[in-house]
Amino acid sequence: MNTLPLRLLLADADDRLFFREALDQIAVSVELTTVPNGQQLMEWLQEHQSNLPHLIFLDLNMPRKNGHECLTEIKLIPQWQSLPIIIFSTSLHPKQVDELYHKGAQYYIQKPTDFKKLTRVIEQLLLMSEDQRQVQPAKTDFILCRER
Repeated sequence: MNTLPLRLLLADADDRLFFREALDQIAVSVELTTVPNGQQLMEWLQEHQSNLPHLIFLDLNMPRKNGHECLTEIKLIPQWQSLPIIIFSTSLHPKQVDELYHKGAQYYIQKPTDFKKLTRVIEQLLLMSEDQRQVQPAKTDFILCRER
């Protein structure tokens, strides 16, 4: 059994503290790195080629470079193409979800406003096997959480 911590990278301008607090409630060993915008995400990936994260949580609405641009750029770089990218956004527009699925995002989480719901969905994702996180699911299973 692998006991090494999962390396997570969160690119989000607003909800980094909320996300970190949710991780503190989960019994999974993680190392969380956060960046406040898409430009810093791309710079971080470039600087840490030998120690890339196991998962990237990517907000769509960030300053300097948005999540759509980052996803597109990441999927164009051969050594980054297999990085699992979890969209983590307040918005949930069907056309946008389709586009992100086709661009290669692994899962989509609409940011829950309820802390317990956020904790559950992150835990669900982190408890998946590495194989489950690596392979994009069927489109019907792409959205892990939606606010209603």
